[in-house]
Formats: sequence, structure tokens, C-alpha cells
Amino acid sequence: LADEIARRVMPGGKVFFCNSGAEANETAVKAARKYFDGEKYEVISFLNSFHGRTLAMLGATGQAGYRDGFGPLPEGFLHAEYNFLAAVEDKIGSKTCAVIVEVIQGEGGVIPAERDFIRGLRKFCDENHILLIIDEIQTGMGRTGSFCGYEHYGITPDIVTMGKALGGGLPLAACIMNPKTASALKPGDHGSTFGGNPVCCAAALASVRMITPELLHEVESKGRHLMESLKGLSEEFERIRDIRGRGLMVGMELDMAGSELVKYLLEKGYIANCTRESVIRFLPPFIIEKEDIDGMVSAAAEYFREII
Repeated sequence: LADEIARRVMPGGKVFFCNSGAEANETAVKAARKYFDGEKYEVISFLNSFHGRTLAMLGATGQAGYRDGFGPLPEGFLHAEYNFLAAVEDKIGSKTCAVIVEVIQGEGGVIPAERDFIRGLRKFCDENHILLIIDEIQTGMGRTGSFCGYEHYGITPDIVTMGKALGGGLPLAACIMNPKTASALKPGDHGSTFGGNPVCCAAALASVRMITPELLHEVESKGRHLMESLKGLSEEFERIRDIRGRGLMVGMELDMAGSELVKYLLEKGYIANCTRESVIRFLPPFIIEKEDIDGMVSAAAEYFREII
């Protein structure tokens, strides 16, 4: 499984297995700090980001609501404005060891990173001897139409984290590091009791092998159909502010709370969720048929007609 993941994500890289995306991000931060032998320890993340619910990852997460009531949090995390490279430059200091970023902020409202922003981050990190960590926990495993979302930007990260879909429904996550970064971790520096257990790895290996070029083409095609259908809906109903995303990870921003629409869709047999109060997040299974997408869009149209 490690060989298969490394081949697809970071040829020559090393893979550490754990149980959840938050643990994978914890691994990434520990590896980055150990790479600089503790001399550099600050990590820049982004406002509106989400990286997990452990204490350290609450510090990395750029949404105050998740941190409320859990302080004091571990130090060393700074938050910059997303899609704004100058904001990152303002945060950098002599103690900065890494930047961690989602190529689409999922929990933050399905906000894609701009191409120039991600490419600029890679150049910025190279110039300042900083590691670039890409959080692919939602965007990995083909969700955006490529195995990892960062592939759309033509860059190579130093560390990639994966989780959620990786285990095919079982608890498994991974932190993938390039050889130079991985060499900083020695036996005993980090561990996970059930990370890499054989049952979850067998499920993950089967899942990874199902992410074929043909399936990724299907994700792109169905994603375009979903986006175009929702954009058509937005032209009919002014309460829809924006449609955005990539592949089968799509957000529909409203000018009102979205929880009632989520309930309505569920009653009609369609599962979506609401994030940031007003963004409907669509993450359909890759095997969804276009007829089901059309049915969901029609159900949403019925809802808007009822409330208007």
C-alpha cells in the first residue's frame, strides 16, 4: 500500500500510516519541526482552513469557532489570508518551518485555491527554505478529478496528508513525505498503535487501485455536469450567490442559511451538507449517475420555488 500511494503521490517518498486526517496532519507538523531540529517551529496556515480537532490541529485550523473553549492551544501556528500570497510573506519569520494549505477549503465553504497562489507558495517556500504541506484529506483519492488535488497546479509538495476516503470506509490516514523530509524522523520519534493495521491497509489498497484514469475521467465529466447544472439553477434563482469547486467537490453559496435546503434534499433522497452556514457542499459518490445529479438539481429547484 505504501508503494502504491508513494508511486501516485510522491515517487520515492516515504509513507507513515495513522488513523485519521488530524493524526496525519500532526505527523506532518512534527516532521517539519524535526526536519529543522527544533530551531524552526512556526507553521503558517490559512484563515477559514480546517485541519482537524486535536489540540495542535485546532491551532492550525483557521476558524475560531472550532477553537473556542479549548485553550490554551499549542503555540507556533500563524494564520494568513487564503489566496493572498502577500499575506504569507507578512507572516514569515526566522522560526517559520512550514506552510500547510488545502487546495480546496472544504469545511471552509468549498473555496478553491487560485493557480497563481499555490504556485507562488511553492516558489516562496523554496526561496525561504520552508516546507510546503498539502492537506489532501478531502481532495485526495480522486475527488477533484486527479488522484490528488495539487496535481492541477503543476507543483510538487514536500509533504502530503491523506485520510477520509483512503481507507474505503475503514479508519486509515497517511502522511507522505519526500525522502529528505522523511529522513529527519528516526525510529521512536513518532508512532501510531493501530496505524497501518492489515485490515485497513487491505481495504485501502483495494480502494486506491480502483482510482483508475477511466474513473478520474468520469469524476471530471460528472463534476462538469454538476457544476453546469447548478450554474443553470443560479441563473434562475437569485438566492444562489456562487457555484464553485472542482470535480465532484462542489459548493453552492446562498444568501441565506442552508440547513433547511439540506433537510429538504434529504427528504427527497439526496445527501448534501451545509458548511459556513450558507454553503451547500456536494460530495457525491463517484458512481453517481447523471440522472441522479439532474434529480437532485430538480429537487433543489422545487425548494427555491417553494420559498420564493
